[in-house]
Amino acid sequence: MHTITELNDDAVARNLTDRLLFRVLRGIAIAALTIACACLAGGMADGQQPQRIASTVPQGTTYSVPAALPYSGQSNGTQLQMDDCACRNIPGDPPCQGPCQACMRGVDCKDHCGAEGSWDNMSPIDFNAYGHGGYAGPARLAHLRNYRLRPGDALQVVFLLTRRQAGGAYRLEVGDEVLIESVSDTELTRGTLENGLRIQPDGSITLRLIGQVHAAGLTVDALRKQLEKLYENLYEEPSIDVTPVRTNRLAEDIRDAVGGQGGFNAQVLPTTVMPDGKVRLPGIGEVCVQGFTLSEMKAEVNLRYSRKVVGLEIEPVLQSQAPHFVHVLGEVGNPARVELVAPTTVLGALAAAGGTLPGSNLRQVVVMRRAEDWRLISTMLDLQGAIYGKRPTPADEIWLQDGDVIIVPSKPILRLNWFVRQTFTEGIYGVVPFGGVSFNFGDGNN
Repeated sequence: MHTITELNDDAVARNLTDRLLFRVLRGIAIAALTIACACLAGGMADGQQPQRIASTVPQGTTYSVPAALPYSGQSNGTQLQMDDCACRNIPGDPPCQGPCQACMRGVDCKDHCGAEGSWDNMSPIDFNAYGHGGYAGPARLAHLRNYRLRPGDALQVVFLLTRRQAGGAYRLEVGDEVLIESVSDTELTRGTLENGLRIQPDGSITLRLIGQVHAAGLTVDALRKQLEKLYENLYEEPSIDVTPVRTNRLAEDIRDAVGGQGGFNAQVLPTTVMPDGKVRLPGIGEVCVQGFTLSEMKAEVNLRYSRKVVGLEIEPVLQSQAPHFVHVLGEVGNPARVELVAPTTVLGALAAAGGTLPGSNLRQVVVMRRAEDWRLISTMLDLQGAIYGKRPTPADEIWLQDGDVIIVPSKPILRLNWFVRQTFTEGIYGVVPFGGVSFNFGDGNN
């Protein structure tokens, strides 16, 4: 015979068993229903055919750009064909976006008047404005207001023959060709319209009856008057006429010296700014261009050429910048020289150097820098809060400059460990073996 207590225990056990079985069966039913819905949805998706938005619009339909959002380069109301890109890049607006844009919250440094914000200052911001086009990002501000040349910059100097003179009459130069004629005596004629009388390297020409006459540096009219005066001793009315046949030969000689006579491409001279900040150009020699913008270099070089030759101008083109590097050392994964190919911050350089090691002292990161006159300046940064994710807009996250040296020191406990190891483990104990101290208390009989 069972007691009342035993009967109650059996009832409770059966009740618990029924509950557990019910929960298991309910879970199986829910899982089966979920799988069935997913299969049904997948079958519907597989049966659908993708359609272009423009497919419901008749062929040739046009639409207009709204007046409030004019397309760059086109006037308001310009008709655009539907086969053009449906999403246009409107000036002042972000690029194309999908329909599912998350509402982001964050911290913007401009909202704190230059002070450093905290995560408590989070508010809705347009953090993902470019959506799937974020890999390209916005155009942002220019890296520099004016790029100034420095040693190591590679340039291409394009030489152009403009054949125009800034002012005044043209003055004959060495190599120019002229035709000398006289109405009184045809025997005085020197040269032809095809091959004129060339001005010699000493600046003179040789004429009948009067010999050598200096012509370089004179205008055509001045040379004619000089010859008239010289021939008046031999003829009552010499009637000398001077016709320029080929002029500005020096400009052509300089252009040909750049790379031959092969056309426009042959007029490009590659050059590099030397360590002393100068470049060498044919006809004028060394020119100091360090610290110049390209426009300033163009003005300086053209001014120097204008003093020697007429109608020759240059156009400098920056082919490649001198390489820019920073040096990262200390407690980082890969201490090395990091090349700067774009604006880079301290954290960016540390990431390029393999990141920081567990023993790094992020509160005392040192940045050494050379100023414009090469004097040494340094600063100390606290990057621990930034790396640990506690400071959203860290003021110590600064931009780096070419030649910076970043030092990530070790933590004090790590330096103490090194001291103990070098002084005792590998120092004193390495020279004098120490086996430890042992005590023998014996059994008390001795």
